[in-house]
Amino acid sequence: MPKVLTQDQVDRYHRDGFVGPIDLLSPEEALALRHKIEEVEAKWGAQIQSRCKIKAHLPFQFLVEVISHPRLLDAVEDIIGPDILCWGSSFFQKEAHDPGFVSWHQDSTYYGLEPPDTLTAWLAISDSNHESGCMEFIPGTHNQGIYRHEELKAADNLLSRGQTILGVDEAKAVPMVLKAGQFSFHKEDCVHGSAPNNSDDRRIGYSIHYIPPTIRETSFPGASALLLRGRDTEGHWGTDMSPKGDWDQECLAELDRVAKMYATAPQDREAVG
Repeated sequence: MPKVLTQDQVDRYHRDGFVGPIDLLSPEEALALRHKIEEVEAKWGAQIQSRCKIKAHLPFQFLVEVISHPRLLDAVEDIIGPDILCWGSSFFQKEAHDPGFVSWHQDSTYYGLEPPDTLTAWLAISDSNHESGCMEFIPGTHNQGIYRHEELKAADNLLSRGQTILGVDEAKAVPMVLKAGQFSFHKEDCVHGSAPNNSDDRRIGYSIHYIPPTIRETSFPGASALLLRGRDTEGHWGTDMSPKGDWDQECLAELDRVAKMYATAPQDREAVG
């Protein structure tokens, strides 16, 4: 019997390729997390997503606490079972009245995992709705194989290569409206995208990528992950460093090293936005 999700939610995830919203943090907890993120940005003088790519949690204990939140892991376990690895996490932000958008795409084109079955949790740090450019999904597209992606460079596309699926029937799109502190789950093969932020507030999202140990990396040698629950029964992944607190200097160096290596890998790792 599921620990957090209802059986209907589990079934919808497998049928549609996504499910949500799911409660995680109280409004006060979400606001406190936002303040910590904005403290990091104030120190760096830039958006946290400018540096926290691929493994955003590496140098910050407060983010490790987010990705290993017991209720979140219970929900992950409802989908993938008791052995849980986290191979990555990233931030995706749109400032108020930001023209940035994310074109229709599938993550599996860029992850290089076999089988391609990452479970992504997308946690809203601020409200994510129609006005602020929430994610939208095309139900059932995770069962239709890999779509052809065109690389269409556009200044406001938040995907680095402008990867775009043309001809998407947008009438079928389902918006994922989340309040701050709520999250959604989606499969990496599910087609999704998001529109610009036309609201007066920032839209801040934190995407976290979970897998069971049976999944392996095929295009990036030496890939590592953090075991968060259960056992690594297969040994396909190296072990990520763990921070000794916030601003761990060794982990910051590792964050930059990993981001640079992934940037030069045969295929970019584009997360959700």
